[in-house]
Amino acid sequence: MKNLMFVLLMSAFATQAWAAPDMMALAKQKNCLACHAVDAKIVGPAYKAVAEKYAGKPGAVNMLVNAVLHGHVGTWGQVPMPANTDVTPAQAKQLVEWILSLK
Repeated sequence: MKNLMFVLLMSAFATQAWAAPDMMALAKQKNCLACHAVDAKIVGPAYKAVAEKYAGKPGAVNMLVNAVLHGHVGTWGQVPMPANTDVTPAQAKQLVEWILSLK
């Protein structure tokens, strides 16, 4: 049983490691990186700052997906985040879950 748990945990880490480059490519393709970076504020906050702010908060994924899809202003200052109409709801959820996984 312990071996099975270890294999499952290692598979989860391997999957996440492979997913990160895919998510970065998706963020670039959808123009998210025009305003955001992983480690630094550009126009909008760094993804790691977003992950820190929303760590463990219930409803964070849905709220952030809504912000990606419909736009938002006020949480990070008065510069608005425009709606990204090029992102599907499924892609927005994938991107948000990836962002929230960043440490």
